[in-house]
Amino acid sequence: MSTAAAYAVNAPDGSFEKQAIERRELGPHDVLIDVKYAGICHSDIHTARDEWGGTRYPCVPGHEIAGLVAAVGSAVTKHRVGDRVGVGCMVDSCGTCEACLAGADNYCVPGATMTYNSTVSPDLQPGGYTMGGYSTQVVVTENFVLSIPEGIGLDVAAPLLCAGVTLFSPLRHWNAGPGKRVAIIGMGGLGHIGVKIAAAMGAEVTVLSHSLSKQEDGKRFGAHHYYATSERQTFKDLRSHFDLILNTVSADLPIDHYLKLLRLDGTLVILGLPENPLAVKPFTVAGYRRSLSGSMIGSIAETQEMLNFCAEHGIGAEIELISADRIDEAYDRVVASDVRYRFVIDAATM
Repeated sequence: MSTAAAYAVNAPDGSFEKQAIERRELGPHDVLIDVKYAGICHSDIHTARDEWGGTRYPCVPGHEIAGLVAAVGSAVTKHRVGDRVGVGCMVDSCGTCEACLAGADNYCVPGATMTYNSTVSPDLQPGGYTMGGYSTQVVVTENFVLSIPEGIGLDVAAPLLCAGVTLFSPLRHWNAGPGKRVAIIGMGGLGHIGVKIAAAMGAEVTVLSHSLSKQEDGKRFGAHHYYATSERQTFKDLRSHFDLILNTVSADLPIDHYLKLLRLDGTLVILGLPENPLAVKPFTVAGYRRSLSGSMIGSIAETQEMLNFCAEHGIGAEIELISADRIDEAYDRVVASDVRYRFVIDAATM
């Protein structure tokens, strides 16, 4: 085992504290990464505060990791010391189930091993569960380490490892591109990246946000149209208008109203995960052969494709860089929607 500095929380209502954690020694296929930046995802907050249940403490969140390769195992062929690399939401999967064999390892049937708070052998991590990227180093098997192209700064690339692929995967799956009308619900940490990617794919992009307060940003990121959902006229003007709608918010929305904005054979994809069930009238989906679907992050192959696409098109997250001692403050500001648009921790401050 080796030791890394990390920021951990020890109870649902606790504050983050600096402490030393152990990382496994390099196996033949492992990569040791010096973490340079770690993005803060709302999933980190849910887990650290045990809002989804099942959190094990001490908890070290972080699944938007960008850094440099410090060492590689004897059998590693994909990465070399000094390479710019990233780690997203997963660090392993079974590799043999139907989903994994189809290249959809994010839907691994037995369950992928997530970057933090996921059960592993105590030989891999003391305590038997993974610890994430709020740390100075991580050890990850080479097949789950992504290459970050030179065209993206490591700081603005970090949020792409979760937020970026969460939007890229459904946009690619449902063929967003020229001639397609795409709406993004929400202009937050997820939504702003979705606007950039959908616009770069050539789609006609509309932002559906509660207010027009971020309209200038939305247009700058590539949105062609911007509507306030607090205005009832919006739902009248845009009825049966979109081919694809991506819902990035976790609030309880009147989802039936949004389904009515779909054209014939259109699809609304759930990305944000509200606590309560969705209320949908059967005729709303049956009447125009509309679909309600969902998407969960993306595969490792899709994540690499996304990074290459973003580098080609000059896409990075809009970030606020913070020191590690400001994590608690950042969490409170995320919950209050007081960030434009993603917090990133500078690991040098750990």
